[in-house]
Amino acid sequence: MSVFLRGGIAGGFHLRSRDSSAVITKRRISSVGAVTGRSVNPAAAIEQRATWLPGLEPPPYLDGKLAGDYGFDPLGLGEDPKSLKWYVQAELVHARFAMLGVAGILLTDLLRTTGISNLPVWYEAGATKFDFASTKTLIVVQFLLMGFAETKRYMDFVSPGSQAAEGTFFGLEAALEGLEPGYPGGPFLNPLGLAKDIKNAHDWKLKEIKNGRLAMMAMLGFFVQASVTHTGPIDNLVEHLSNPWHKTIIQTLFTSAS
Repeated sequence: MSVFLRGGIAGGFHLRSRDSSAVITKRRISSVGAVTGRSVNPAAAIEQRATWLPGLEPPPYLDGKLAGDYGFDPLGLGEDPKSLKWYVQAELVHARFAMLGVAGILLTDLLRTTGISNLPVWYEAGATKFDFASTKTLIVVQFLLMGFAETKRYMDFVSPGSQAAEGTFFGLEAALEGLEPGYPGGPFLNPLGLAKDIKNAHDWKLKEIKNGRLAMMAMLGFFVQASVTHTGPIDNLVEHLSNPWHKTIIQTLFTSAS
């Protein structure tokens, strides 16, 4: 169905439902040029990218090609291309750890507060003693396993694809085949087969890094929350819901400070 609109600076124009937004955008651009007397580049106006602060000109080295790039680098840490590549990988790994941490904290806290399991609050879980191994043994094993995994990841960052070569991982290389640095694949690390075409998986990368950034902020909130209230996030949520107008972050901070 077509709609005929009249009026505006440049007169009437015809819109079709399937491309009305593009036509409206072009008409607005033409109208701006007519008013200001200056030529306007339609492609530049239409493709103007979003930034973390509207109207802010992003630094030239953040050209919008990276997933989640909104031009945010107030300290100029990414000016060096080599450093920028490393920061991208570092953020990705921290985002994934944060997402796992948030999920683990919320799940265990929910089991604890509902009485389903007798688990310690998350910030005391590290002091738990186990019968099958001592704390020192667990720390050593964790260092060895994490050290091995992080060394493999770093070597793949330095030389992409090197860790997928035959004989580099006990014959399991095909099952852990990486898609590109920072994005491992195979049935173990990509069981659902998402984003197999990693070169055209920008939307998946964007969703992951957005959720990861939210998780990192949530972890920061958990740290502050535990330090101030000495309880878990579910306990704090229940307390807030019991009296939403008087059990807020403002009252909590003022009470802890006094």
